[in-house]
Order: sequence, then C-alpha cells, then structure tokens
Amino acid sequence: MSGRLAAERSQIGQPTKSALLNTPAAVAGKGPTTQLDPLEAADTLIERDGELSAQRDAPVGGQAVLEGVMMRGVSNWAVAVRKPAAEQLADSEGERDGLVVPLGEVEVTTYPLDSAMKRHRLLRLPLLRGVVALGGSMVIGFRALEISANAQLPAEEAQEQQEIPRAVWAGTVVFAVLLAVVLFFLIPVGLTSLIKNQLGSSVLFWVVEGAIRTSLFLGYMALLSRVRDLRRVFEYHGAEHKTISCLEAGLPLTPANAQRFSRLHPRCGTSFLLVVMIVAIFVFAPIGLPAWYWLMATRVLGVPVIAGISFELIKFAGRNRSRGWVRALMWPGLKLQLLTTREPDLDQLEVAIASLQAVLALEKPGELSAADLVGVEVVA
Repeated sequence: MSGRLAAERSQIGQPTKSALLNTPAAVAGKGPTTQLDPLEAADTLIERDGELSAQRDAPVGGQAVLEGVMMRGVSNWAVAVRKPAAEQLADSEGERDGLVVPLGEVEVTTYPLDSAMKRHRLLRLPLLRGVVALGGSMVIGFRALEISANAQLPAEEAQEQQEIPRAVWAGTVVFAVLLAVVLFFLIPVGLTSLIKNQLGSSVLFWVVEGAIRTSLFLGYMALLSRVRDLRRVFEYHGAEHKTISCLEAGLPLTPANAQRFSRLHPRCGTSFLLVVMIVAIFVFAPIGLPAWYWLMATRVLGVPVIAGISFELIKFAGRNRSRGWVRALMWPGLKLQLLTTREPDLDQLEVAIASLQAVLALEKPGELSAADLVGVEVVA
C-alpha cells in the first residue's frame, strides 16, 4: 500500500485524527502490517469450508457504521471512515464517464473510554456488568454513527455541524431501548393474552408467547437484511468481524490476511439478540399467568435480568468457542449473522484495520494486567 497511517498522539486519551492516503485496497502482501506479539498464532486457528476462525478471545469489539467501522478496546475506542472523494460527491453513483472514481481517504478518530465499572466495584458483579456494558456500548455506538455520518458531508457542511448534546444521546438510547421492549416484549405478551382463555395453561401461554417473540425478531432481522441501503453497512460489519478474528488468531493485520477469516463471530451482537429471545422464554416461564398488568410489568422489569444473563452467555461462548458443544449451541446465532453481514472487499477491510490499529496503538490486549481487564465486557 503506497499510503500509510499517519497518526499523531501527543496526548493519549485525547481525540486525534489521522488518514490513509486515497489509494486502492491493499493487495496480498501489502497494506497495514502489525505483527501482534501478545497473541500467538499456534493453536488459535481452525479452517472450515475454506474459511479461518480464531479460537482465542481478545478484549476488543466493534460496530459497523456508515462507510466505516468503530473498534473499541479496554481504554480507548476509534472510528475509521472512508470519506467520499470529490468525484463521489459530484456523482452519487461512484462512476463518471464509465471510469471508476478514486477512493477517498480514510479518516480515523480516537477517543478515551472511561468505563463506569472500573470506578465502581459493584457494577462488576455478574449480570449487572452486562447491563452496564450494553448501555455504554449503545452510547458509543450512536456517537460513532454521528461521526461517520458527518464524515460523508462536504468539508464546509461538516464544519457547520454542531456536536449533539450528551442529553440528546441519552434520550436516543432510552428511546431505542423502549422501542425494543415494546416490540419484542410487550407486543408478544399482549397478543398472547388475547387468547389466554383458549390456551388454558401457563405452559402453553409460555410457548406461544416465546414463539411470537422469536418470530417477530426473526422477521425484523429478515426485513433489515433486504434494505438495499444497509448492504454496505453489512459489508463493513463483515469486515469488522474478520479483522477482530485476524487479531485473535495472532496474524499480521493485513486486508489479505483478514479476508481469509469467516465473517461470522461468536460474540456478535446479532447472536446476542437471539440469545436474548431464547433466555426470555425461560426467565418468564416461572411467572405463570397473573393478571394482565402484572404480565406487562414483569416483561419490562425482566429485561435487565435477561440482558445480563444473555451477556454472560455470549461472553462464555466467545471464550470457549473451541469446545464442540459450545459451537453447537452457537450455530443458530452464527447462521443468523448471515442476514446482518456481507462479504467485504479489501478496501473495506483496510478501513476496519485502520480503526483497530488506532486502538492497538494505545493499548495491547495481550499485555494487559488483571486490573486492566476488570469489568471489560465487549461484544464484537
């Protein structure tokens, strides 16, 4: 790759910006190369159907954003976005007179990550730590989406954009959570309550409600997968997974290396949501058939418990992915990721690698102490 990542970090923990020169994607043997000493490649790989999968876990996670990827580690997070070239801004189709428009530069922004779990021991307890981590991940995720959206604007318009107040972001997170609770918890129990007398037993009520909830979720994911405008986001989602797997396997971070890995990852948020749907069935089973208002209340109050249990399960699966029975249990969630990921190209992998390298420039997962890892809960 003729360009290289030029990053200036005079103050660790302060937002910094860097860019890769606007070159085509790196070919095999070129591109950002980082040999990760802390993670050894031996016994960390398996191959299935021509794709590699890492068998070790690293405390890094991420999220696809608009034309980019957010990566987060223990103490820092970064967003790498492919900015549109001037020709792309003039031609939304990306081609002019039959010629492919050159790619824009990759802009990388890093931020410190201040986890509440490091400050408060109580928040590190099992179940509770998962709820806290999910809330923090949602806040970072929405912030990363804002950064990526602004990066797609012309320079003069981006400068005019004012930073969204923290209260607005908090309100957005609350609204997203409430919408999910209504769609996947209150609506299923409400629909099942309409035929409660016909069902005649709490067990049957439990089965029908769980089936409705899971069907709504699967239908929602299927509809998202058909939205054409989300296709490139799903490709970057695949790039995020491949890059993290490449790190976990201990291989140098190059687009060619990352491309060899599966786009499916055991710690994916898509798998986590499916686990939530399944765990909810068992959490609500002992409640039986109280009055309708108690049914509604339990579905709302039970959400943090379900989220905490699901988070512990998905983390356990990530750490024990080499075990056959764990892989069997993970299989449905991995297959569901086929809806929310697409195969990325080398250009998109280059962006994902730039984001992860920005995090690794400030911290090395294999050299972290036990104190550094306290409360670290990330989902890929």
